[in-house]
Amino acid sequence: MAVARVTKITASSTTGFQEAVNEGLSRAASTLRGITGLEVVSMKAKVENGTIAEYRVTLEVTFVLD
Repeated sequence: MAVARVTKITASSTTGFQEAVNEGLSRAASTLRGITGLEVVSMKAKVENGTIAEYRVTLEVTFVLD
């Protein structure tokens, strides 16, 4: 029987939401083993002078414990 853990992380990108998700997953994968999935919990944007300056996502990353 496997036991999994869920951890919440926030990532950002100046390009778009998809890039922010990819950046968050890439960073999580560099320190966590056994990632099995993720959920995008929220998507937000930082606005400066009427335009989007930064895309931000909050992810819940699931990984199986050794």
